[in-house]
Amino acid sequence: MLTIGQLASYAGVTVRAVRHYHQIGLLPEPERDASGYRRYGAGAVVTLLKIRALADAGVPLSEITALLRADEADFTAAIHRIDGRLSEEITRLETSRKQIAQLAAGNSGGLPPEVLAYLDRLREIGVSERVVEAERDGWILVSARWPDQVRTWMPFKFAQLEDPRMVRLYLVLSTLVDGGLAGESLTEEDAHRLMEEAADIMAELSEEAYAAGETAGQGDPADELPYDLLDALADEAHPGARMMRDLMRERGWTSWTRQEKLPERM
Repeated sequence: MLTIGQLASYAGVTVRAVRHYHQIGLLPEPERDASGYRRYGAGAVVTLLKIRALADAGVPLSEITALLRADEADFTAAIHRIDGRLSEEITRLETSRKQIAQLAAGNSGGLPPEVLAYLDRLREIGVSERVVEAERDGWILVSARWPDQVRTWMPFKFAQLEDPRMVRLYLVLSTLVDGGLAGESLTEEDAHRLMEEAADIMAELSEEAYAAGETAGQGDPADELPYDLLDALADEAHPGARMMRDLMRERGWTSWTRQEKLPERM
Protein backbone atom coordinates (compact mmCIF):
# COMPACT_ATOMS: atom_id res chain seq x y z
CA MET A 1 0.00 0.00 0.00
CA LEU A 2 1.26 3.48 -0.89
CA THR A 3 1.13 6.81 0.85
CA ILE A 4 -0.15 9.81 -1.11
CA GLY A 5 3.42 10.91 -1.70
CA GLN A 6 4.42 7.50 -3.06
CA LEU A 7 1.31 7.40 -5.24
CA ALA A 8 2.05 10.84 -6.69
CA SER A 9 5.69 9.98 -7.30
CA TYR A 10 4.88 6.72 -9.05
CA ALA A 11 2.34 8.35 -11.36
CA GLY A 12 4.57 11.36 -12.06
CA VAL A 13 2.23 13.96 -10.64
CA THR A 14 2.30 16.23 -7.62
CA VAL A 15 0.64 15.55 -4.26
CA ARG A 16 -1.31 18.74 -4.83
CA ALA A 17 -2.69 17.30 -8.08
CA VAL A 18 -3.78 14.10 -6.32
CA ARG A 19 -5.60 16.14 -3.68
CA HIS A 20 -7.27 18.19 -6.37
CA TYR A 21 -8.46 15.02 -8.09
CA HIS A 22 -9.94 13.96 -4.75
CA GLN A 23 -11.73 17.29 -4.34
CA ILE A 24 -13.40 17.15 -7.75
CA GLY A 25 -14.34 13.48 -7.39
CA LEU A 26 -12.02 12.26 -10.10
CA LEU A 27 -9.99 9.93 -7.86
CA PRO A 28 -11.64 8.26 -4.85
CA GLU A 29 -10.05 9.20 -1.55
CA PRO A 30 -9.46 6.20 0.74
CA GLU A 31 -10.36 6.17 4.40
CA ARG A 32 -7.58 6.65 6.96
CA ASP A 33 -6.10 3.50 8.44
CA ALA A 34 -5.54 2.83 12.16
CA SER A 35 -2.38 4.91 12.06
CA GLY A 36 -4.23 7.91 10.62
CA TYR A 37 -2.77 7.61 7.12
CA ARG A 38 -4.54 7.18 3.81
CA ARG A 39 -3.21 4.22 1.87
CA TYR A 40 -3.58 3.58 -1.84
CA GLY A 41 -3.68 0.25 -3.60
CA ALA A 42 -2.66 -0.79 -7.11
CA GLY A 43 -6.10 0.12 -8.49
CA ALA A 44 -5.65 3.72 -7.41
CA VAL A 45 -2.26 3.79 -9.14
CA VAL A 46 -3.80 2.52 -12.38
CA THR A 47 -6.65 5.02 -12.17
CA LEU A 48 -4.24 7.89 -11.51
CA LEU A 49 -2.05 6.83 -14.44
CA LYS A 50 -5.12 6.85 -16.71
CA ILE A 51 -6.10 10.29 -15.42
CA ARG A 52 -2.61 11.61 -16.08
CA ALA A 53 -2.53 10.13 -19.60
CA LEU A 54 -5.85 11.74 -20.48
CA ALA A 55 -4.96 15.08 -18.87
CA ASP A 56 -1.58 15.16 -20.63
CA ALA A 57 -3.41 14.57 -23.92
CA GLY A 58 -5.45 17.71 -23.33
CA VAL A 59 -8.69 16.10 -22.19
CA PRO A 60 -10.54 18.47 -19.83
CA LEU A 61 -10.75 17.16 -16.29
CA SER A 62 -14.54 17.55 -16.42
CA GLU A 63 -14.69 14.88 -19.14
CA ILE A 64 -12.22 12.37 -17.71
CA THR A 65 -14.63 10.72 -15.26
CA ALA A 66 -16.99 9.74 -18.07
CA LEU A 67 -14.10 8.44 -20.16
CA LEU A 68 -12.82 6.28 -17.31
CA ARG A 69 -16.23 4.58 -17.16
CA ALA A 70 -16.92 4.42 -20.91
CA ASP A 71 -16.89 1.25 -22.97
CA GLU A 72 -14.56 1.02 -25.95
CA ALA A 73 -17.01 2.45 -28.50
CA ASP A 74 -18.02 5.42 -26.36
CA PHE A 75 -14.40 6.04 -25.39
CA THR A 76 -13.31 6.11 -29.05
CA ALA A 77 -16.14 8.44 -30.05
CA ALA A 78 -15.37 10.82 -27.17
CA ILE A 79 -11.67 10.87 -28.03
CA HIS A 80 -12.48 11.74 -31.66
CA ARG A 81 -14.63 14.66 -30.48
CA ILE A 82 -11.85 15.88 -28.21
CA ASP A 83 -9.31 15.50 -31.00
CA GLY A 84 -11.48 17.64 -33.25
CA ARG A 85 -11.62 20.40 -30.64
CA LEU A 86 -7.88 20.22 -30.11
CA SER A 87 -7.27 20.46 -33.87
CA GLU A 88 -9.38 23.60 -33.99
CA GLU A 89 -7.46 25.02 -31.04
CA ILE A 90 -4.13 24.21 -32.70
CA THR A 91 -5.24 26.00 -35.86
CA ARG A 92 -6.27 29.02 -33.80
CA LEU A 93 -2.94 29.05 -31.98
CA GLU A 94 -0.98 28.72 -35.22
CA THR A 95 -2.87 31.70 -36.59
CA SER A 96 -2.11 33.62 -33.41
CA ARG A 97 1.59 32.77 -33.73
CA LYS A 98 1.65 34.12 -37.27
CA GLN A 99 -0.04 37.30 -36.09
CA ILE A 100 2.44 37.64 -33.22
CA ALA A 101 5.32 37.18 -35.68
CA GLN A 102 3.87 39.97 -37.83
CA LEU A 103 3.59 42.23 -34.80
CA ALA A 104 7.17 41.42 -33.79
CA ALA A 105 8.27 42.42 -37.28
CA GLY A 106 6.59 45.80 -36.90
CA ASN A 107 3.43 44.89 -38.81
CA SER A 108 1.05 46.42 -36.28
CA GLY A 109 -1.94 46.11 -38.61
CA GLY A 110 -1.53 42.42 -39.35
CA LEU A 111 -1.26 43.09 -43.09
CA PRO A 112 -0.60 40.30 -45.62
CA PRO A 113 3.07 39.96 -46.69
CA GLU A 114 2.16 41.05 -50.22
CA VAL A 115 1.02 44.43 -48.90
CA LEU A 116 4.16 44.78 -46.76
CA ALA A 117 6.26 44.09 -49.84
CA TYR A 118 4.34 46.78 -51.71
CA LEU A 119 5.01 49.30 -48.94
CA ASP A 120 8.70 48.41 -49.07
CA ARG A 121 8.65 48.99 -52.82
CA LEU A 122 7.20 52.46 -52.24
CA ARG A 123 10.12 53.24 -49.96
CA GLU A 124 12.54 52.00 -52.63
CA ILE A 125 11.20 54.43 -55.23
CA GLY A 126 11.60 57.36 -52.84
CA VAL A 127 8.12 57.75 -51.36
CA SER A 128 8.22 59.60 -48.05
CA GLU A 129 7.68 57.66 -44.85
CA ARG A 130 4.61 59.73 -43.98
CA VAL A 131 2.95 58.74 -47.25
CA VAL A 132 3.97 55.10 -46.74
CA GLU A 133 2.41 55.19 -43.28
CA ALA A 134 -0.79 56.69 -44.69
CA GLU A 135 -0.82 54.02 -47.39
CA ARG A 136 -0.32 51.35 -44.73
CA ASP A 137 -3.25 52.62 -42.68
CA GLY A 138 -5.42 52.63 -45.78
CA TRP A 139 -4.53 49.01 -46.50
CA ILE A 140 -5.40 48.11 -42.91
CA LEU A 141 -8.92 49.45 -43.52
CA VAL A 142 -9.22 47.69 -46.86
CA SER A 143 -7.82 44.37 -45.63
CA ALA A 144 -10.28 44.29 -42.74
CA ARG A 145 -13.22 44.61 -45.16
CA TRP A 146 -11.96 42.50 -48.09
CA PRO A 147 -9.28 40.17 -46.66
CA ASP A 148 -9.54 37.57 -49.41
CA GLN A 149 -9.37 40.00 -52.31
CA VAL A 150 -6.36 42.02 -51.17
CA ARG A 151 -3.77 39.43 -52.18
CA THR A 152 -5.26 39.18 -55.67
CA TRP A 153 -4.99 42.95 -56.13
CA MET A 154 -1.30 43.24 -55.32
CA PRO A 155 0.17 42.10 -58.68
CA PHE A 156 -1.83 44.89 -60.32
CA LYS A 157 -0.58 47.38 -57.72
CA PHE A 158 3.03 46.36 -58.35
CA ALA A 159 2.49 46.63 -62.12
CA GLN A 160 1.19 50.18 -61.64
CA LEU A 161 4.53 51.18 -60.14
CA GLU A 162 6.18 50.36 -63.47
CA ASP A 163 4.32 53.36 -64.91
CA PRO A 164 6.43 56.55 -64.46
CA ARG A 165 3.21 58.52 -63.95
CA MET A 166 2.33 56.48 -60.88
CA VAL A 167 5.82 56.97 -59.47
CA ARG A 168 5.54 60.68 -60.14
CA LEU A 169 2.15 60.72 -58.40
CA TYR A 170 3.60 59.22 -55.24
CA LEU A 171 6.54 61.63 -55.29
CA VAL A 172 4.22 64.62 -55.74
CA LEU A 173 2.11 63.42 -52.82
CA SER A 174 5.27 62.97 -50.76
CA THR A 175 6.26 66.58 -51.42
CA LEU A 176 2.77 67.78 -50.49
CA VAL A 177 2.57 65.75 -47.29
CA ASP A 178 6.09 66.62 -46.16
CA GLY A 179 5.53 70.31 -46.91
CA GLY A 180 8.22 70.65 -49.55
CA LEU A 181 11.53 69.25 -50.71
CA ALA A 182 14.47 68.86 -48.37
CA GLY A 183 15.52 72.25 -47.09
CA GLU A 184 12.72 74.07 -48.88
CA SER A 185 9.28 75.17 -47.72
CA LEU A 186 6.23 74.77 -49.92
CA THR A 187 4.37 77.94 -50.86
CA GLU A 188 0.61 78.00 -51.21
CA GLU A 189 0.98 78.50 -54.94
CA ASP A 190 3.37 75.52 -55.21
CA ALA A 191 1.02 73.35 -53.16
CA HIS A 192 -1.93 74.18 -55.41
CA ARG A 193 0.12 73.47 -58.53
CA LEU A 194 1.24 70.10 -57.17
CA MET A 195 -2.30 69.17 -56.18
CA GLU A 196 -3.51 70.01 -59.68
CA GLU A 197 -0.73 67.82 -61.09
CA ALA A 198 -1.61 64.95 -58.76
CA ALA A 199 -5.30 65.21 -59.67
CA ASP A 200 -4.44 65.26 -63.38
CA ILE A 201 -2.35 62.10 -63.04
CA MET A 202 -4.99 60.27 -60.99
CA ALA A 203 -7.77 61.27 -63.39
CA GLU A 204 -5.72 60.16 -66.39
CA LEU A 205 -4.85 56.79 -64.83
CA SER A 206 -8.43 56.27 -63.68
CA GLU A 207 -9.75 57.07 -67.15
CA GLU A 208 -7.41 54.53 -68.74
CA ALA A 209 -8.26 51.84 -66.17
CA TYR A 210 -11.97 52.51 -66.53
CA ALA A 211 -11.81 52.30 -70.32
CA ALA A 212 -9.86 49.04 -70.15
CA GLY A 213 -12.19 47.54 -67.54
CA GLU A 214 -9.33 47.26 -65.07
CA THR A 215 -10.76 47.69 -61.61
CA ALA A 216 -8.14 45.78 -59.61
CA GLY A 217 -7.95 47.11 -56.11
CA GLN A 218 -11.67 47.82 -56.10
CA GLY A 219 -13.92 46.13 -53.58
CA ASP A 220 -17.69 45.99 -53.72
CA PRO A 221 -18.77 49.31 -55.28
CA ALA A 222 -22.02 49.06 -53.33
CA ASP A 223 -20.14 48.89 -50.04
CA GLU A 224 -19.70 52.57 -49.31
CA LEU A 225 -18.26 52.33 -45.78
CA PRO A 226 -14.64 51.39 -46.61
CA TYR A 227 -14.41 54.21 -49.15
CA ASP A 228 -15.92 56.67 -46.71
CA LEU A 229 -13.39 55.57 -44.09
CA LEU A 230 -10.53 55.98 -46.58
CA ASP A 231 -11.70 59.51 -47.32
CA ALA A 232 -11.99 60.23 -43.60
CA LEU A 233 -8.52 58.78 -43.00
CA ALA A 234 -7.10 61.08 -45.67
CA ASP A 235 -8.89 64.07 -44.13
CA GLU A 236 -7.38 63.27 -40.73
CA ALA A 237 -3.91 62.81 -42.22
CA HIS A 238 -3.67 65.98 -44.32
CA PRO A 239 -5.74 69.17 -44.68
CA GLY A 240 -5.41 69.09 -48.46
CA ALA A 241 -7.35 65.84 -48.82
CA ARG A 242 -10.70 67.60 -49.18
CA MET A 243 -9.32 69.83 -51.90
CA MET A 244 -7.97 66.78 -53.71
CA ARG A 245 -11.44 65.24 -53.72
CA ASP A 246 -12.86 68.49 -55.12
CA LEU A 247 -10.23 68.47 -57.86
CA MET A 248 -11.11 64.88 -58.75
CA ARG A 249 -14.79 65.77 -58.91
CA GLU A 250 -13.94 68.60 -61.29
CA ARG A 251 -12.35 65.93 -63.48
CA GLY A 252 -15.41 63.69 -63.40
CA TRP A 253 -14.54 61.30 -60.58
CA THR A 254 -16.30 60.86 -57.23
CA SER A 255 -13.09 60.78 -55.24
CA TRP A 256 -9.44 59.86 -55.37
CA THR A 257 -10.05 56.68 -53.37
CA ARG A 258 -12.30 54.93 -55.89
CA GLN A 259 -12.60 54.53 -59.64
CA GLU A 260 -16.18 55.71 -59.96
CA LYS A 261 -17.19 58.23 -62.58
CA LEU A 262 -19.68 60.98 -61.87
CA PRO A 263 -22.77 61.14 -64.08
CA GLU A 264 -22.14 63.29 -67.11
CA ARG A 265 -23.65 66.72 -66.92
CA MET A 266 -26.43 67.41 -69.39
